[in-house]
Amino acid sequence: MGQDMIRLLKADEIECRIATINEKGLSLLLYKDARVDQRILDETFGIFGWKRSHQCIDGNLYCTVEIYDKDSGEWISKQDVGTMSYSEKEKGQASDSFKRACFNWGIGRELYSAPFIWIPAGKAAVQCREDEGRNREKKFYCYDRFSVSTIEYNSNREITSLVIINEKGQTVYAMKSRDISEDGVDKKDAGKSEKSKQGKQQGSLSTEQMTSLLAELDRTGVAFETVKERYKIPEMGNMSEELYRKVMAALSKTKSAA
Repeated sequence: MGQDMIRLLKADEIECRIATINEKGLSLLLYKDARVDQRILDETFGIFGWKRSHQCIDGNLYCTVEIYDKDSGEWISKQDVGTMSYSEKEKGQASDSFKRACFNWGIGRELYSAPFIWIPAGKAAVQCREDEGRNREKKFYCYDRFSVSTIEYNSNREITSLVIINEKGQTVYAMKSRDISEDGVDKKDAGKSEKSKQGKQQGSLSTEQMTSLLAELDRTGVAFETVKERYKIPEMGNMSEELYRKVMAALSKTKSAA
């Protein structure tokens, strides 16, 4: 039961969430919900071919997703832990642990190859308000809704083309296809482009790591392009665990932009 059995996510199955926001614009993260996981499990293994269960270990809620292997006649399991949500704590952990366990099976793992998605304030209705507290701190927010209009992948199950629109149907972000190199080589067929090699060597950040990194960039005011250039990273989401810790350590020593 290889990952290739799991189909890639369709555009309408991917949701967009605001990760960071300031007066200059906002960044987005791509994610899937539990209903998408359930639908793909049903499609791939049948409604009787998979099952889920939850276990509480050291106060944390884990989910185990089991797939029935017809060849061996055994149930194969993969497990992961959930994180708390601000509302409906137990339900949030159960849903999150299920989605994480499904990532282990390969459902939506292609989202880890997403580029850094930045939407400038000119393409999003970024608003600002001041807290009523003593510091009068400014807080930024945006009520715009964003969705994936188009998405394409290469043979390595990596995102090569991405278009995001707002609720008015206007394109607010577009990543051009990375399939064709400058010398005309079809990267999709070859599957061995230098960028793909670099991505595999670097590794891929998890959604939580990417969120933490974006939060630090927002706090310090450091541009993501500066980090990419300094550490020679092809894509912000593609870096090893060692390099991620090195970047986060450096940012933690940087004063807040405020």
